Amino acid sequence: MLRRAVLASSLLLTAGAQTTAPTDVPTYTVEGKLVMPVNYREWIYLTSGIDMTYTQPTSATAAPAAHSIFDNVFVNPSAYRSFLQTGTWPDKTMLVLEVRTAENPVSINKSGHTQSTSVRNVEVHLKDKNEWAFYVGGKPGGAAASRVPQTASCYTCHQAHGAVDTTFVQFYPTLLPLATEKKTLSKEYLSETPAPEATK
Repeated sequence: MLRRAVLASSLLLTAGAQTTAPTDVPTYTVEGKLVMPVNYREWIYLTSGIDMTYTQPTSATAAPAAHSIFDNVFVNPSAYRSFLQTGTWPDKTMLVLEVRTAENPVSINKSGHTQSTSVRNVEVHLKDKNEWAFYVGGKPGGAAASRVPQTASCYTCHQAHGAVDTTFVQFYPTLLPLATEKKTLSKEYLSETPAPEATK
């Protein structure tokens, strides 16, 4: 009898493990909004940029901003592992852009900038059913994010300049050499930027 009960418990645990969804794939509300990943900071960190812009400054925008801005990029671990093998992104890839304000001075720091403790914005670029989409306006653990319309300029910009599969791998220092080695850099990127040398 005891043996039968232990076996039944084991089967239930196994069944539960098999039906548990991975924690790093996109999930949606019934309205089609993206449920923001709560644990994205436990994912793979790719890069940070500061005061990045994709448009040429004009006289109207030449004045420095009141505060510098940090962009931090994370990717879900399953997609990262696949990229290491193939040099491109699999379906269900989620790239999270976290925006924080730069601060100075903080504590004993006298020069340069540190990042603020509060998150200013979080955006997601994800690949689902082999189609890329952008989601904005969500909050991890809170409001779901809305999909950016396909007519938005972010789509055409990524298609025209993305180094790998319409994503800005050119800004990810640990992945660009790998994509170069595996020859997965896009013709659009190569046409405007000489290919870096592959790592030996």
